[in-house]
Amino acid sequence: MLSVYRGGVYLFEGREIVEDDQEHRGLLDRLLGGFPGREEALRAARAGTISRGILDSHSVDGDGEAGDGKLHLRFDALASHDITYVGIVQSAALSGLESFPVPYILTNCHNSLCAVGGTINEDDHVFGLSAARRYGGLYVPPHLAVIHSYMREEWAGCGKMILGSDSHTRYGALGTLAVGEGGGELVKQLLSQTYDLACPRIIAVYLEGKPRHGVGPMDAALALVGAVFKDGFAKNAVLEFTGPGVASLTADFRSGLDVMTTETACWSSIWETDGVIRDYLELHGRPGDYRELKPASPAYYDGLIRMDLAKLKPMIALPFHPSNVYELDELRANAGDIFRQIEKDAPSGADLGLMKKIGQKGAVHIDQGIIAGCAGGSFGNISAAAAILGSPGDPGASTDGADFSLSVYPGSQPVFLELAKNGVLAALVAAGAVVKTAFCGPCFGAGDVPCHQGLSIRHTTRNFPHREGSKPGAGQIASVALMDARSIAATARSGGVLSSAEYCPFDEAPAGACHYDRAPYAKRVYNGIGRPDASAELRYGPNIGDWPDMDALGENLLLKIVSFITDPVTTTDELIPSGETSSYRSNPRALAEFTLSRKDPAYVGRAKEAAAAAALLKNGGRAAVESAAAGKGPSGKNQPGKGPAERGPAAELAAVLRALDEIFPAGAFPEGGGEIQFASALFAVKPGDGSAREQAASCQRVLGGGANFANEYATKRYRSNLINWGLIPFIVEGEPPFQNGDYLFIPGVRDLIRGARNSVRAEILRIDGGARKALLIGGFTLAAPDLDDRERELLLAGSLINYNRSRYSLAKASSMR
Repeated sequence: MLSVYRGGVYLFEGREIVEDDQEHRGLLDRLLGGFPGREEALRAARAGTISRGILDSHSVDGDGEAGDGKLHLRFDALASHDITYVGIVQSAALSGLESFPVPYILTNCHNSLCAVGGTINEDDHVFGLSAARRYGGLYVPPHLAVIHSYMREEWAGCGKMILGSDSHTRYGALGTLAVGEGGGELVKQLLSQTYDLACPRIIAVYLEGKPRHGVGPMDAALALVGAVFKDGFAKNAVLEFTGPGVASLTADFRSGLDVMTTETACWSSIWETDGVIRDYLELHGRPGDYRELKPASPAYYDGLIRMDLAKLKPMIALPFHPSNVYELDELRANAGDIFRQIEKDAPSGADLGLMKKIGQKGAVHIDQGIIAGCAGGSFGNISAAAAILGSPGDPGASTDGADFSLSVYPGSQPVFLELAKNGVLAALVAAGAVVKTAFCGPCFGAGDVPCHQGLSIRHTTRNFPHREGSKPGAGQIASVALMDARSIAATARSGGVLSSAEYCPFDEAPAGACHYDRAPYAKRVYNGIGRPDASAELRYGPNIGDWPDMDALGENLLLKIVSFITDPVTTTDELIPSGETSSYRSNPRALAEFTLSRKDPAYVGRAKEAAAAAALLKNGGRAAVESAAAGKGPSGKNQPGKGPAERGPAAELAAVLRALDEIFPAGAFPEGGGEIQFASALFAVKPGDGSAREQAASCQRVLGGGANFANEYATKRYRSNLINWGLIPFIVEGEPPFQNGDYLFIPGVRDLIRGARNSVRAEILRIDGGARKALLIGGFTLAAPDLDDRERELLLAGSLINYNRSRYSLAKASSMR
């Protein structure tokens, strides 16, 4: 089904794969005979990929990398949804933004529903419309389209690059190299700065064969994710889809597979294009956006994944990750053994209730099915599901049973309109499905939350812990499995008994030709691109809060570890939950209250205590800390009722500072003066898998965070988010020498980040005896993070906001001279 070439490969004429190894050296010498030497051949072949051609054309340095070994990119368009664009616009406005320099599309598909008892979600939407008017952007109202459906229909085109503040920003099937990042990277583009990275590894995904009956894009995607996620093979790479099998796939199938490449941890994706994509773009009124993309001959790839589409079977990804993949037939045959293992691996030993789902003869009962979003809500997926359920006159057309529900969310109103015109919606509704508007809620726990111990099968993007909206901390737990729309429909037709579409007779091709009517957009979308109106005021609701002040990095840094996470991977959903917290994404302080709430509920309290002690040190110096530790107020008088527990944070800090005086007499710190900056920090083995949401980092900063320690960072996105918010991304090898509650003193940290030193000795201090004394328990060599010049400047400034605010102030002062 899949085979993985982990070394370099050459691809000749788009069809012949030759590994770059000693065994094939003679063959390669013959095939590369037209080049004067092996190095010249390799250089030309690396430039022959589709990916490299698009990257070079978007680099401000032209063909190739700059002197710093990096590409410096500018994108053709930007896209955000309604839990990211408020913070992005605010951050850019603080730096003097006057107009959007590139098309910026503001969509509304995450906080589409009103907040219970409040106006805060709609207040964000009004802000977005006002921002589009003021700065010259495009605004898509709620319920019209899922962000990625809209971008595919209206913006993606061959050879383009698009940057989005959502991790599933993937339009590679339409020839667009699209990247999902935290909001800080979009702020840089809005301020005409560049997106900087070393040229990523480029891995070919070589497709051959044609999918068998009943196999859809999610089946292919899960097979791919299952093969390469766990060992990090595709991490931060570009996946380039090519091979003869591409021609057998519809545009919707390609896009459905493409959007799921995010779950491999790759950086982006691109596909070769052909007449299928030409017809798609022409159908959507944009024939000029088509051009043929294919690899040159030869093209060199850093690895290759070979997928035989004909051998794919219907798949299922069980909790708690899209890589936890089984063939559906395997699960149906061995549900007991597999579910027992899933229960064993459940977070905190929670009882998922999966064994209760197994009935007579091993049949697995499902409580809920959902087809939705950028992955599931396409015309092709929904049409295939309706064909399986049958026509309104078909006696078998039923989602029989009150204890199983099926919800269908078309990805956009134009798709909804076409499905209504050709009778597909009528078939779905007649069969018992509930058809809803374009909304991303089922992907992140804000819609169709199952019952306690419920099992939901979904054609959406993720099934991380709590992604379905349950709250294990409150005794509520549910499970999500990912499946293709076709097998979800087969399960619905079986009354909720898990079934495979492979065994359902249906016609995969939709009845009649697909048409595209953009009337819903023409009547509702505000398009102000290129027409900013400086007189338009930004409209703020009461829940839209400003960012708190963030200090520049001090000369010496004292950190308290306030969370210590030993799970193999920590997702962004666990760092800052999705679901009900989404309504607070425009209110930094309110949102920060939810940080790590489902992974480490004590984190917020510990971080706040550290922040309060840090404020004492910053504003009143050591005298203020000692005074507070003794239970005295600013005037030095005793404060009645202030016991040891209330004095604890200040008492701990005072003890640590006294211990540092003994280690470094008279403040004689290496590489710096006597100034000490205090902040909190966390350790996680591999944090940041999944979403691009920058709030996973910004909430730590709002609570007084100064650094992360990790064995590795799960994605480039999360590491970039840390840096943009002034959190130093330290790496520690193996098991760290410190533990939760320890203090780490990093002398000369500013010089370390500046690049004046490659490493420092960090001292570890631990509180002993009820905060009366701090003991030095050892130290370790802490290496400087691998940083480029821009990243150093951001960390030294304390955040991207500080960095840009300073640049804007200097530029404004210069213009006034």
